[in-house]
Amino acid sequence: GIEFDLTFRAAFEAMDEPHHVHRMGPKILLDASRFCQVGSWEGTLRVDGESFDVAPDVWVGTRDRSWGIRPVGEAEPPGRNADEPSMSGFWWNWIPLRFDDFALMVIAQENGEGHRILNEAVRVWKDGRVEQLGWPEFDVRYKPGTRHPTGASISLVDRDRKPLTLEVETFTSVPLNVGAGYGGDPDWNHGLWKGRGWVESTVYDMNDPMVAGRVPFGVVDYVAWATLDGAEGWGIFEHGTFGKHTPSGFTDWDSVAP
Repeated sequence: GIEFDLTFRAAFEAMDEPHHVHRMGPKILLDASRFCQVGSWEGTLRVDGESFDVAPDVWVGTRDRSWGIRPVGEAEPPGRNADEPSMSGFWWNWIPLRFDDFALMVIAQENGEGHRILNEAVRVWKDGRVEQLGWPEFDVRYKPGTRHPTGASISLVDRDRKPLTLEVETFTSVPLNVGAGYGGDPDWNHGLWKGRGWVESTVYDMNDPMVAGRVPFGVVDYVAWATLDGAEGWGIFEHGTFGKHTPSGFTDWDSVAP
């Protein structure tokens, strides 16, 4: 099993994200608010009886909170959407990063045609100043034959109209639809009633075809190393793309990178 006794210490002020509204045809699927904060963790982590010292100079991390209407809990009847499916594709990026002198938050969600429905790029300085960095443009690099992102170049611009390029490289990952309760997880979903006092522990074999086969159809959190204007930082590159996304060259649910 897993046990932990951890303290989160914020490095910068929390970052309020834009109001997030996602429609599926005429229906509101998500209407939520969220904030995110980068910092460090300190304490002890125990996995299957083995203890790990969590030192704040090594274990950087993030925390976030969200509230509002979300597609969680028991599934609703499909209704009209079963006959008239309205989501041709989904493309998502959520990237909180911690640098020594600033925090960075980049968010973008687009539909299958590439129309952006959520957009954010801000830099938070230690004195609390929040600097907007324009409309981020993405060049995501995928492993050939997959939709696994190996990295990305993201074009930003500061208030003096100076172009900035955020370079991101991804490492190990956690698929959020395998045990974490996000969409597409057949075993567990946020808000799902499992019975009073229910407790469960599950081990997943990522080489099991039944498990690995669901990963491409969910959002995945990647450990990320990043550079911006000479500074180096670490954080999360959360990415998901399934179905059509014309700007990426994905034409349908079976499309992968060349």
